[in-house]
Amino acid sequence: MASHVENDKAVLIAGPTASGKSALALELAEKTGGVVINADSMQVYRDLRVLTARPTQEEEARVPHRLYGHVDAAVNFSAGNWVADAAKVLAEVRAQNRLPIFAGGSGLYFKALTRGLSAVPPIPAEIREAVRARLERDGVEALHSELARRDPASAERLKPRDRSRIARALEVIEATSRSLTSWHRDGLPPLLPPDTFRALFLSPDRDQLYARIDARFDMMLAAGALDEVEALASRKLDPLLPAMKAHGVPALIRYLRGELTREQAAEIGRADTRHYAKRQFTWFRHQLPEFEWVKPEAAREWLRSAPTGA
Repeated sequence: MASHVENDKAVLIAGPTASGKSALALELAEKTGGVVINADSMQVYRDLRVLTARPTQEEEARVPHRLYGHVDAAVNFSAGNWVADAAKVLAEVRAQNRLPIFAGGSGLYFKALTRGLSAVPPIPAEIREAVRARLERDGVEALHSELARRDPASAERLKPRDRSRIARALEVIEATSRSLTSWHRDGLPPLLPPDTFRALFLSPDRDQLYARIDARFDMMLAAGALDEVEALASRKLDPLLPAMKAHGVPALIRYLRGELTREQAAEIGRADTRHYAKRQFTWFRHQLPEFEWVKPEAAREWLRSAPTGA
């Protein structure tokens, strides 16, 4: 792997959860003097180091890691927030003439990075809270009906029980008097235009991956994930916040309340994570075909042979 890089190049390492992205990014950063930049929507939260499989403190000490654990769980951190942070980090890394290495599993983050993002402005907290309060009081069907009147295109696109997205679509109309569909037409340009990056998607054997996911979830529990969830639950945050929906969090909170056994909660967490991995394969195949699919055992060779622009 080349140690010299052109200033406009970046490497993108995507893949399903537990496929080895972080280890590969760390190895590449050590060999190139690069910087690992988080592109995982759950690893931004400082409250969940263990349960989201963030790089360890020892790994973070070996090479610079950015945008990991820099957001409080009380924040509804969006892809737009992440792109704004990533733009600043990218500028800093390029100013140091180092290789930016984006690693993570969040397809929307990578799509925003390489294709741009809709221009929806930030939603005021009071509007968001008012919509969430109505959701709790009146139920998701009532809000979907309201959305059908005010933004028929979004209502038709969304499943009638998709609480988070229905609330989001109503928040946007309340705050801006424009529909999400309308905002999506006015996009922001990509941080990484075509030909400024190399992108790979780690594609392990499915059965092996699912076995790794199961084993890793059990290791997380042994390594303190339950303590993290207990501390998070004690804050009594809105259950619709992204951090509160991280894989394993809802089921482990139910265990802590005595509603499930520990093994029942663990099995729900393992199953949710396996289903998420399956969705990641499908999403990247359809949404980001420019990513090259590479078996984990062939990834190092791909990085060596891929053009660096140098």
